[in-house]
Amino acid sequence: MSSTIFRHFLDLADIPAEELREILDEAHRCKKAREGLPKGAVDADASLSGHILAMLFEKSSTRTRFSFEVGMAQLGGSSITTSADDMQLGRGESIEDTAKVLSRFVDAIMLRANDHSALVALAQNATVPVINGLTDYNHPCQIMADLMTLEEQGRDLKGLRLCWVGDGNNVAMSFINAASKFGYKLAVSTPDGYGPSGQMVERARAEGAHIDLIQDPLKACANADVVIADTWVSMGDKDIDKRMADLGDWQVNEALMNVAANDALFLHCLPAHRGEEVSAAIIDGSSSVVFDEAENRLHAQKAILKWCLGK
Repeated sequence: MSSTIFRHFLDLADIPAEELREILDEAHRCKKAREGLPKGAVDADASLSGHILAMLFEKSSTRTRFSFEVGMAQLGGSSITTSADDMQLGRGESIEDTAKVLSRFVDAIMLRANDHSALVALAQNATVPVINGLTDYNHPCQIMADLMTLEEQGRDLKGLRLCWVGDGNNVAMSFINAASKFGYKLAVSTPDGYGPSGQMVERARAEGAHIDLIQDPLKACANADVVIADTWVSMGDKDIDKRMADLGDWQVNEALMNVAANDALFLHCLPAHRGEEVSAAIIDGSSSVVFDEAENRLHAQKAILKWCLGK
């Protein structure tokens, strides 16, 4: 890994392809090195010994919180977890001042934020690495775990055909941002009004990404190597009934998977709602690798932490 002092991990679109490849390779090494060890054992090299990660949550979390906290422990470091409401941030202290203060106490900051602009402001004012644990715009840690999972399944990312089905949300945006970096082809199928940012799609295409926007999910998933879904209602969404009605025809089910490649895989970042965005037969079936995907959040984020801190 590089010996750069520190780097932020905010947006896959802004990180060079070779460095993302480096992180993914390190994630595979991190996982292999854990074979046979209890989950609480410290890695042999204890590469982040003495380091502290602050984890700030404006949104609830299962996988992000546990994977980062366990990851820091395995790397030999420690973490402090808090919600915005537990801090002065929740009582009006600015994100800029919070960044400057926390930089005096910890070695890195992970933020799971409502608004992407808060993450950007934090990074602009911090003097330690800032990691994007999810925002309304993107979710880059998730995509690194997803791509790691596909490689574990023996898939070569270059030229692989991925199909996103449902709401063109923050996770979809990170798949768009990573397309040119890893060379996979991406079809995105969404109802009217639920598509990803056209500006960001064009930016990705200008950088060499192969992205097709195909409204009909059956056409979009034809011969796909990977089919991806996510919840139709994200944290903070108020228009629940409308979303359920609008997205009803975009459920990933047997009919949809039957038009994909015979050995197609199914991804979902979880939590999942069986009978809504995906049928139980698919998420609990042989094509699903969603729990490998969830586990790989740990290993991918350990590699991200090491990259951010130049370890």
